Amino acid sequence: MAKDIAKMRNIGISAHIDSGKTTLTERILYYSKKIHAIHEVKGKDGVGATMDSMELERERGITIASAATNVTWKDHPINVIDTPGHVDFTIEVERALRVLDGAILVLCSVGGVQSQSITVDRQLKRYCVPRIAFVNKCDRSGANPYRVKDQLREKLGHNAIMVQIPIGLEEKLEGVVDLVTMKAYYFEGPSGDELVVREIPSELLEEAQNKREELLDAVSMYSDELAEAYLEGKETEEQIRCAIRAGTLSLELTPVFMGSAYKNKGIQPLLDGVLNYLPNPSEIKYHALDTSKNEEKVPIVPDDSRPAIALAFKLEDGQYGQLTYIRIYQGMIKKGSELFNTRTGKKFKVGRLIRMHSDSMEDISEAGCGDIVALFGVDCASGDTFTENNMPYTMSTMYVPEPVISLAIHPKDKKSADNLSKALNRFTKEDPTFKTYVDQESNETIIRGMGELHLDVYIERMRREYKVELETGKPQVAYRETVTQTANFDYSHKKQTGGAGQYGRVAGILEPNPENEYDFVDNIKGGVIPNEYIPSCDKGFRACLNKGKVIGFPIVNVKLTINDGNYHPVDSSDIAFQQAAIGAFWQAYEKARPQILEPVMKVSIEGPSEFQGNILGSINQRRGIIISTNEESNFTRIEAEVPLSEMFGYSTVLRSLTQGKAEFTMEFLKYGKVPNSIALQLKKEFEEKKKADSKK
Repeated sequence: MAKDIAKMRNIGISAHIDSGKTTLTERILYYSKKIHAIHEVKGKDGVGATMDSMELERERGITIASAATNVTWKDHPINVIDTPGHVDFTIEVERALRVLDGAILVLCSVGGVQSQSITVDRQLKRYCVPRIAFVNKCDRSGANPYRVKDQLREKLGHNAIMVQIPIGLEEKLEGVVDLVTMKAYYFEGPSGDELVVREIPSELLEEAQNKREELLDAVSMYSDELAEAYLEGKETEEQIRCAIRAGTLSLELTPVFMGSAYKNKGIQPLLDGVLNYLPNPSEIKYHALDTSKNEEKVPIVPDDSRPAIALAFKLEDGQYGQLTYIRIYQGMIKKGSELFNTRTGKKFKVGRLIRMHSDSMEDISEAGCGDIVALFGVDCASGDTFTENNMPYTMSTMYVPEPVISLAIHPKDKKSADNLSKALNRFTKEDPTFKTYVDQESNETIIRGMGELHLDVYIERMRREYKVELETGKPQVAYRETVTQTANFDYSHKKQTGGAGQYGRVAGILEPNPENEYDFVDNIKGGVIPNEYIPSCDKGFRACLNKGKVIGFPIVNVKLTINDGNYHPVDSSDIAFQQAAIGAFWQAYEKARPQILEPVMKVSIEGPSEFQGNILGSINQRRGIIISTNEESNFTRIEAEVPLSEMFGYSTVLRSLTQGKAEFTMEFLKYGKVPNSIALQLKKEFEEKKKADSKK
């Protein structure tokens, strides 16, 4: 079994939108004989890419949910996860990277390092995932893989080093030169199946030798054996590969491959690169947290003979019930074996064990270390850890960003209302960034997500998959309230109701706290408030944070210090001090000059240079601040910071301004102060809503 795990690879394919991730995955499936015909994204041939199994994905030509499959290349099993590029579906990328051992970072040879490439790279770094880079679309007009390699160094801080150079570029792309073997690779036959190895063309020989020198200089740092052999001019291919592998696994080196997935060029050497340079599951040091010992770190050993530890990283509700994708880190899981969910403390039996290929599945009887498989009919949540023998271990959870946009939805009839609750239950369970609640005052159902596209896709899925007829309200921005200056409070809560009354006095300071959302400091001396009532004060303060008095949104970035107070031996109680804290908070809040904060988005726009003026004008109209503009070969990239409230419907505006030739991505950056004129408008709307609600 040790030999098998050394051959295994778990890889993800990550990139900016439209860099060709799904097209590349389709070629990987084809060359590894998993599928027998190549289909294109957007389903131009009526079929659509294998990994985009959702009807919506095929229509829009984008990946919405990450899809898993497994292939075999040269007797090595490879689990592949194709992830979305849109920042709205960032959680899909996040959870895929959580369970991967290595990744292919796909870059467009024309666009280079784009905004979403930076986000994806940040996620790869967060989980310490070794990666190789693939410069795709070398057949396109304006292709320049050398510039992309430089951008990897400048913009992402990678020690990027080419292991190939192209033979021709743009429409003249014929193949690649491998700088390790010093051979030219051509891809012949109708689908590039025939890999033909020839000598390097004479006109490229000098360039190839120079680039090989650069490669050897860079990688000899990672192998003393290679460094010595290189000085003597006796380096071998095996030594070079070992050195590149050592540099890649230490996250200090990024080998750069190139080709064109669409034109079927460069894929087979890239698959060889996955085997040569990306880690097998036993080469990554994983650890679990022991919940019985204050979350002490416990090393995980990738050994099939040990008790099983697995992480549920993705849930899907299929026609046969809930499908739970798991990554096995230790031990084996067999059909019929008993597992323990450390979060719920419940045991369950493994009924069906599945190996996934996009949306089709194959029943298997057992799976071992490093495998990515799926279980049927297990009641669990995304991020749960399963163990054998009731081991109280949990894997560290993944980073889940907070939703920034919300929308009110109304089902049109009773049947739709029933189906809506089923749909919301399923989607909130599957996607931690999609949230829903019922507004207490308006009684409306509100859904929250990462962006307009995110919510659009879920509304469309409700209509198609659950036949829910919906009306939607205006998108709502997740505003926040905060304080701008320090204020003192001194509040006594007294209530006499015959018999024991209620009494509590709380005094202290409310102040701005830019570092944290909420801090509570206990500076009580001499027991003027007994210890058992301190948590009651904290609880009272926290109760106020959910809804501010300026526009009714949550309050953030406040620090509350209590330094004085009073109690009554009979009339004081937990409730009395909670009420005293609530009264004290609102007393100080009015004096602390509250202000409204709004989410500010980091917006990246890319399009032809001829439309630069139009794009800049559209950002200025939206209260945006231009951070940078870059122009390369008639192509402009603009980075800006724009309030989310101004970005609704921007995709339609941008299309009309640029004849449909520009695209943009945005992600949450920070909360910023709302201008006075808009703050007054928001306050007015809030007052009107309060009056309308009180009349109901």
